[in-house]
Amino acid sequence: MNILYGILIGFLAQIFSFLQLQGAIKYGWYGKYLWLILLFSIPLSWLYIQSVQRLIAGFGGEIWPSRLIGFGIGIIVFSLMSHYLFKEPLSPKTLTCLGLGTLIILVQILWK
Repeated sequence: MNILYGILIGFLAQIFSFLQLQGAIKYGWYGKYLWLILLFSIPLSWLYIQSVQRLIAGFGGEIWPSRLIGFGIGIIVFSLMSHYLFKEPLSPKTLTCLGLGTLIILVQILWK
């Protein structure tokens, strides 16, 4: 259950990170509220910490799976969010990266 929660929290954190980092490009008003965006980094960091702690607990104390799963989640979220919010096409290269990100997550979860 720790692995599932770690992945779900990781997805949430990556979505918020995308909005925080790319929001200035998509929504011009982000620049007016810089301190609010910076303050949001505190709960966002807490989400990442919770995700990593749960993943490490789920993998019996190993840290590599949490790093690789976090990387895979980041690739998936960035690709989908940039497609949805910025209308960037899902080119064969991007689809390959999406597939590799998914494969990285599956290898970490399923390969015993």
